[in-house]
Amino acid sequence: MRHEGVTTAIRPGIDWKALGYLISIVSVLFLGAIAWPKNDDPWWHLPALLAGVATSIIGMGCRYKAHLDQQREMERTKAEAERR
Repeated sequence: MRHEGVTTAIRPGIDWKALGYLISIVSVLFLGAIAWPKNDDPWWHLPALLAGVATSIIGMGCRYKAHLDQQREMERTKAEAERR
């Protein structure tokens, strides 16, 4: 039985997941701008808003990093399978 490697062309293009996370980050910033505390709001509204915006953006960054790690692992596995 012979094993032949299958090659596929990798087309550089839009990383839709990255674009989606970027759009989500921009939307969080817009929502944060709308929710910005007024002068008569309690003191804790501003720190809570900033913490919410920051954690949302950090969470999106973590999910995108996990996506990149998964893509690298798939490429590594594919390259290993082609070598066998």
